[in-house]
Amino acid sequence: MKYTSTRNSSVSVDSAYAIYHGISEDGGLFVPCEIPEIDDLEQLASLDYCGRAKAVLSRFLTDFTDEELDLCVSGAYLSGRFDGRTGCAPVVSPEDGNFILELWHGPTSAFKDMALQILPRLLTVAAKKTGEGKEICILVATSGDTGKAALEGFKDVEGTKIMVFYPENGVSPMQKLQMTTQEGNNVNVCAIKGNFDDAQTGVKRIFTDEQTKKVLAENGKVFSSANSINWGRLVPQIVYYVSAYLDVKEKTGADKVNIVVPTGNFGNILAAYYAMKMGVPVGKLICASNRNNILTDFIKTGVYDRNRDFYTTISPSMDILISSNLERLLYHMSGSDAEKVKGWMSELNEKGCYTVDEQVKNDISELFYASCCDDELTKKTIGELYEKTGYLCDTHTAVAVNACHEYRKETGDNTPCIIASTASPFKFASAVLEAVGGSTENLNEFEKLDVLSEKTGVEIPAPLCGFDKKEIRFKDSCTGETMRAKVLDALGIKE
Repeated sequence: MKYTSTRNSSVSVDSAYAIYHGISEDGGLFVPCEIPEIDDLEQLASLDYCGRAKAVLSRFLTDFTDEELDLCVSGAYLSGRFDGRTGCAPVVSPEDGNFILELWHGPTSAFKDMALQILPRLLTVAAKKTGEGKEICILVATSGDTGKAALEGFKDVEGTKIMVFYPENGVSPMQKLQMTTQEGNNVNVCAIKGNFDDAQTGVKRIFTDEQTKKVLAENGKVFSSANSINWGRLVPQIVYYVSAYLDVKEKTGADKVNIVVPTGNFGNILAAYYAMKMGVPVGKLICASNRNNILTDFIKTGVYDRNRDFYTTISPSMDILISSNLERLLYHMSGSDAEKVKGWMSELNEKGCYTVDEQVKNDISELFYASCCDDELTKKTIGELYEKTGYLCDTHTAVAVNACHEYRKETGDNTPCIIASTASPFKFASAVLEAVGGSTENLNEFEKLDVLSEKTGVEIPAPLCGFDKKEIRFKDSCTGETMRAKVLDALGIKE
């Protein structure tokens, strides 16, 4: 299996190279030159999650040996980092025909753990395969959950350093505490005065800056990424959609499912697209957005325009106006036309918008349904779901539940739906508590957790307990213009 760049089809590299470097030198994202099919999908049903993971990953990471994949998979999912009572990615059904895929039973109570527990292992193997022997410097821009999951995954991993940038006022109090109290000798965290797009743009700029790469090389270091721009972060996410389909089929006998994903950066729903192309029978991919509804507008019109107001919402991990992984979808939907994709990305950079051609627009509209909702409707969805079923969801999952309800109402399609649940409700305790009729007045973040648990009878996840007793280690902040200096300083490099 070879990988190419979304902006240069002459690129041809192995998966180890793609994972080690994170992003192509031309600024494009690595994509598989072909999407492998699973011709024995039913045979995977008898396997546990690790077995299914190895079956999927082995088709994409063909330069990894069976032994290497086995060590990576078992190290990630059988090391006690996930809740042993529930498994890695359990499927529950609070409503008839709707199956919630709980992806937050890992060490940071967010779906990013599913990929970021295995990525450091994949990256370590990839580094040995490339033979470069340099210290790997992980740069991460986060809208909340990726930061903590990446920090936890790379904590004290030999031969690596990791630095996370998060929007100063754009994450929940719990997300901020999780990052700023992070333990580990190789970790660093810095707030950025701006939003997630500012952080993400800054990281990409540092990645592709020739002078910075030269300085790192002279100091025996190389950049890589833990964001979903890194193929090693995206490919493990394909696994849980394959697995969830098999679980739903076992429960219902369904021959086809729809998949609903709350998304901002488009990585999680892109993983569902890859699962579909591999052979999972998917009828519709339902893209759920919050008030920052740029993806909803794009799927409906074919126009991507980030020249709009940015909103800080109660579902902060989706507060994004530049959806990086959409570039990968455009590459596939345009018939692997790298020049066309490069042109669209140039327009986005220069003008803040681009318009895809009619064929690409129609093909995307055929596969995807898009919906969005504001904070008020998000809270209403949490409250109604809890009142009717006793199931408590977070603010991001609620956006997806609402999109699922809208899709069914609009189309009459009763195909079973897999709804990706991306975080524990306790990560966003203030909004969730208010949504179920509780008061947050005069309560600190940890008191809100306790009150929410008492009111609903839902247990607080162990990874979210005890942060009030931890030391705040990271208090620095910077601007987009000073991010590069912060990175070099954290790495101990002087120019």
